[in-house]
Amino acid sequence: MPGEVHPSELMWLVFPHSHFPLLSRRRASMIVNRVRLFAFLFAVLTPLWSIVDYIVFPFPLWFSLAAMRLLVSAAFALLVMYAHPSGNLATAYRAMLVLFAIPTVFFVASHEILASYQLTGISAAIGSGYAFLPFVLLAGLSIFPLTLVENLLVASPMLLAQAMPSLMHWDTLDWAPFAGAFWLLALITAVSTLAGLSQLTFMIAIVQQAIRDPITGAYSRRCGQEALELQFSLAERSGSPLAVAFIDLDHFKSVNDNYGHDAGDQVLMNMAAWMMSGMRRGDILCRWGGEEFLVIMPNTDLGQATQAINRIRQEGLGTRPDGITPLTASIGVAEWRTDRVTDWKDLVEIADQRMYLAKAAGRDRVVASGEEPQPELVVA
Repeated sequence: MPGEVHPSELMWLVFPHSHFPLLSRRRASMIVNRVRLFAFLFAVLTPLWSIVDYIVFPFPLWFSLAAMRLLVSAAFALLVMYAHPSGNLATAYRAMLVLFAIPTVFFVASHEILASYQLTGISAAIGSGYAFLPFVLLAGLSIFPLTLVENLLVASPMLLAQAMPSLMHWDTLDWAPFAGAFWLLALITAVSTLAGLSQLTFMIAIVQQAIRDPITGAYSRRCGQEALELQFSLAERSGSPLAVAFIDLDHFKSVNDNYGHDAGDQVLMNMAAWMMSGMRRGDILCRWGGEEFLVIMPNTDLGQATQAINRIRQEGLGTRPDGITPLTASIGVAEWRTDRVTDWKDLVEIADQRMYLAKAAGRDRVVASGEEPQPELVVA
């Protein structure tokens, strides 16, 4: 996969903890949706095989397997009904655990039941087909966008479960077929892991393209809304501060009118680069629309946010297309605890209103309170 993932992102294919929140949420939702699809197929197909069992197996054996199949089908149906994508990886992991645990338990139990019967002819052939269930499960891993560590953690119990029935009958174990089957399972696991990593690679690329503004490289508005919603929820639960800064470039329309939109795009690009170089680790810059930007500042109170934004503004946001005139901005800052808001949209609205106060007071300043500053005053 050279060239598909930036070298700095290679660890994203190995460990899930390094993923940024939006990727984790989308991946978690996709995993749960595919768990439900897989479970639906198994819920429908599992009991249908009882028809074949009824034809070839003696009644006591058929009855035991049919009862197990009905229980398994009901378990899959419950998984379809109660597993819903929430964007939480822990929920996705639980859904996957249940999905693969159900057929794994069925495989071990059915193997023990079949081993107690002396089957011959077509009955023996059909009975041997039960041994292929682990192959199906491990091949099914390929539909999930999992990291290398996640693939190994999911596949290892299934490989162990496949070996367990044979190892339980150590004295009669035929090592050649067992080793061949286990090697084939390991090979399927490796192929499924590569397929899952390829899906994850493609997903990372797609999400990266979707969340970034193509001109400035800042996060898109939709991505910013999702990030702010997530950060606001975390701040509410923990009681930690969360601030936002609403930035509007001063007299930007004149840039497009006098120099053209290409020059305007270059100004926006330079401004975003200046902003991101001066922002603190953990702050998020979003292009909100046109010449408007939003900075999301987790774990930052109103005073800290105002000081940080003022520092960036005073260091400079770049220049206008003439290369001489400094680019300035009017900025409003709000913080959810200080401003006593209960919704992230209200937080943005307050910052937006303060941005207009900054414009009314003469532009090129930061406003962090509801009182309109004097024209010469910069609120810090």
